[in-house]
Amino acid sequence: MNRLQKLNAFDARAFYWFNGYGRSIPVMTSSRWISRLGDGSLYLLLGVALALWEPEDGLAFLQAGLTAYALELPLYLLLKNTIRRDRPCHLDDGFKAAIEPSDKFSFPSGHAAAAFVFATLLAEFYPSLAALGFVMAALVGGSRVMLGVHYPTDILAGALLGMSTALLGIGLWEAF
Repeated sequence: MNRLQKLNAFDARAFYWFNGYGRSIPVMTSSRWISRLGDGSLYLLLGVALALWEPEDGLAFLQAGLTAYALELPLYLLLKNTIRRDRPCHLDDGFKAAIEPSDKFSFPSGHAAAAFVFATLLAEFYPSLAALGFVMAALVGGSRVMLGVHYPTDILAGALLGMSTALLGIGLWEAF
């Protein structure tokens, strides 16, 4: 068995372990709500609110965020449609996801990527909120595994993509 096969086997075991212990109604309900936080519109609303009402760094936060998301989204789509990893809920006929995913492929997680962009921006502009931002981002990513639409490595890849594009977006915004 090569390294990629070992990684996929580990990923599948981790996925089923999480889903074996977390399929209770309270966990599924909270996972749905947490996952919805990562849909994207909340990030834009918070960014606009900060730009309007937080005079010190709000506008800078919004501008750097728009730059970061302008980098993250096309990279996410390119990776997802190039790698084309099937979602776990589409591979196992005996497993039913708690939600219907918006597309066919799972790698990387767009919810995780967007959440980690936002958390990284918070860490840069509002350091006192960094821990809260990263905990929420991790919860968004974890909720996607619990809902049955992502493997753990999809979340890890999304987190790396999100943090990388946020840092690049901040750097580009600062350069201009």
